[in-house]
Amino acid sequence: MNTRTTKVVEEVMAASLAGDTERFLALMAPDIVVEWPYRPDGVPGELRGRRSFAAFLAGSGGIIEFHEHADVELHQTLDPEVVIVEYVARGTVKATGRPFEQRPVAVLRVRDGQVVSYRDYVNPLPLMEALRS
Repeated sequence: MNTRTTKVVEEVMAASLAGDTERFLALMAPDIVVEWPYRPDGVPGELRGRRSFAAFLAGSGGIIEFHEHADVELHQTLDPEVVIVEYVARGTVKATGRPFEQRPVAVLRVRDGQVVSYRDYVNPLPLMEALRS
């Protein structure tokens, strides 16, 4: 397993869980491509560039406060730049205090210590339910 690539992905996960947007974005390449193939209405399918990603994160207002990433599994692929991450994200819907759970699978490509591609496969149904509440 490419430990440098894995370390960057672990740092991304830690910054995300901590809500450390500055550190999270610093791990993204300036020309990053972020994709959400499955998403609720209002979420773009693709963002290009760190600035666009930062603006999206700032505009989304952080509707969920995450408390835990459980059952984290990192899968190295034959491509040493690519890691697949499976995990359970648990948190609280800020507006209602209701619990929230999501089971994402993310495919990250890391080059020169930064994420250049982040494809986030999330089930949109829990988020849609959280937004309705």
